[in-house]
Amino acid sequence: MEHKSIVDRLSDDLKTAMKSRDADRVATLRMAISAMNYRRIERMSALSDEEQEDVVRKQVKQRDDSIDEFVKGGRADLADKEKREREILKEYLPAEMSAQQLQAEVQSIISGLGPDAKFGDAMKAVIPALGKRANGKAIQEAVKAAMAAKP
Repeated sequence: MEHKSIVDRLSDDLKTAMKSRDADRVATLRMAISAMNYRRIERMSALSDEEQEDVVRKQVKQRDDSIDEFVKGGRADLADKEKREREILKEYLPAEMSAQQLQAEVQSIISGLGPDAKFGDAMKAVIPALGKRANGKAIQEAVKAAMAAKP
């Protein structure tokens, strides 16, 4: 089977969503395609698979931030809409690590640091290794827990 780029998958899924009249999916996919085109024009070249993932990851993060703000503002209806959009976008990203895997990886990376390592040092070591495979907030929480447990 041939590997399809994220842009191709988005376009194919947009056509399917339009045919099935799924308005939320259509709107979300159009926003994602627009973000891809914006980044492509900004770079003045075609996007690599990794750059396409970064664009989708950024879209997911924007949804996460919006959800937090809508929940704080008491707008559960808008938060639910953003959650649906986030789930649609996550379909185009590789699966994230489980909490146990993340904790184990963070623990092994932190154990390689010196005994006087600070939180910032730990984050600088962990983010390059795990940044693409896990959510930033989850990484931060795992590092905090690992640093607290460190003697």
